[in-house]
Amino acid sequence: MHRALAEVTDPAVDPDRRACTGRRARLRRTRRSPQRWRARRARAGPGGLLAAAFLEAAVLTPEPDCVPARAGGGTGQARRRALEASLRLLSAVEAGPFDEQRSAEVEHLRGHIAFDQRRVASAAPLLFSAAARLTPFDADLARETHLEAVSAAIWAGAPAQIAAHTAPPARVPPSATDLVLEALTIRATDGYEASVPAMTRALESVRALKVGAEDVSRLPWLFGYRAGGIVASEMWDFDTRRAFAQHQVKLARDSGALVQLQFALNFLADNELLAGEPAAAQALIEEDVRISEVTGTPPIGYAVLLQAALRGEDVLTAAGHEARAAGQGRLATITDWALAILHNGHGRHDLALAAASRVFAEDTLVYGLLITSELAEAASRAGEPAVVAEALARSASWVDTDWSLGIKARLRALNGDSAGFAESISSLSRTALRGELARAHLLYGEWLRREGQRVEAREHLRTAHEMLVACGMNAFAERAQRELLATGETVRKRSVETTDELTAQEYQIARLAREGLSNPEIGTRLFISPRTVEWHLRKVFGKLGVTSRRQLRDAAF
Repeated sequence: MHRALAEVTDPAVDPDRRACTGRRARLRRTRRSPQRWRARRARAGPGGLLAAAFLEAAVLTPEPDCVPARAGGGTGQARRRALEASLRLLSAVEAGPFDEQRSAEVEHLRGHIAFDQRRVASAAPLLFSAAARLTPFDADLARETHLEAVSAAIWAGAPAQIAAHTAPPARVPPSATDLVLEALTIRATDGYEASVPAMTRALESVRALKVGAEDVSRLPWLFGYRAGGIVASEMWDFDTRRAFAQHQVKLARDSGALVQLQFALNFLADNELLAGEPAAAQALIEEDVRISEVTGTPPIGYAVLLQAALRGEDVLTAAGHEARAAGQGRLATITDWALAILHNGHGRHDLALAAASRVFAEDTLVYGLLITSELAEAASRAGEPAVVAEALARSASWVDTDWSLGIKARLRALNGDSAGFAESISSLSRTALRGELARAHLLYGEWLRREGQRVEAREHLRTAHEMLVACGMNAFAERAQRELLATGETVRKRSVETTDELTAQEYQIARLAREGLSNPEIGTRLFISPRTVEWHLRKVFGKLGVTSRRQLRDAAF
């Protein structure tokens, strides 16, 4: 039957169905054949959704004693695309004869799936237990699992769990996984200053790491939000943080790991927002939504929080309560950070101070650093100089980069050293953080106006307004506009969107076309038809004033 179905299925129209039926037709009652056909198509190009189907077929084939090995060996493949299906199939693995190693691997997969489903409070205990049980059988996997557990505890807002579990012995010499594990553990248990030497070693190791698409099932996020991205942020290295995000997206795309791609897209979108690239960020956010519609996995939506804050959209308050109720401590922290940005943008500094104080008190990884400037700005306007001084004191242990030096100078300026305003602009101008640079100009312009230096204030406020509009930071742009009006200058109202600007989807299609992808390849990436891609490209050409893909390579957008 399967052979007949394969023969009448058009390979050009429905290659996945033909591959599935063809391999089922060739299935033999052996222990080896199911693994060969399952793995081959499950690892096929981006967008493949057959892994769970192959696993189900493996479970339904004869020789019940083979079922646990078949299903257990491939659940990781399915996990990347169909989380609920993977959980159902793990039950088939557990139904077989007991085996300690297999049982530990199942516990690891359950923890991994819980993490992917953002049930981080449940994920951490499963992963810590699995790491300990895996140590006698697979030392490398045990250490990777312990790193996943540490990350889950961080995301759950439960650092005490990290101190309560001993990591498996590290390699000699230590691997990148070992070094990141050491760095995050020290940071979570002993604080920022104690972790700097380990963080430095970890960042260098991950930078030098060569990971291919075939490694994504075991190291899907070493560069992302959960590990390397944290280290780069703690070291105030935005360029590396952004490069890690780009690499994580590429790895997930090349391997067809759709769930991991959703997380990677959010991490990259977060970086694009910080870099003042709202169109690029919107395209990535929309791709997360499209993948969600295809896979049934909810959108990750982390980057939407920062996007809403920068746009000045009052939609964040409920998100923090929901995150805390679900045991997602880190997501609640991110929401408070976003709320502080939102309220500072609107000039509601008392509310910004309340949100920032919650994050500052926790000293959470990454956000314990990023919140200091929001806290100091809010406190300086709310008449709380002691809080500004406390924020400045925390910065004393930070490593020195252009990013951190720019924020340190801002903290000094808000603490009364006016020379810090110009120093902050100078340092941040050497980074890709256009939004932070725009805010540095805004703060300096506001201070100059209050000091009665209207001519100098106008220069900085005008620069701030233009940059903030381009960055899509609407509330801060309106704040700059009000300050400009107060200096006596008339401001022409501008909109972020014009008819000549690319939409988020047009931007993404244009970017992929510039990279050399064909219309069918772009359609596969974005889950749209080649004809739709062609239609959008015609609009892109018209807006950019080009007539060919070759000209598109040199176009600015």
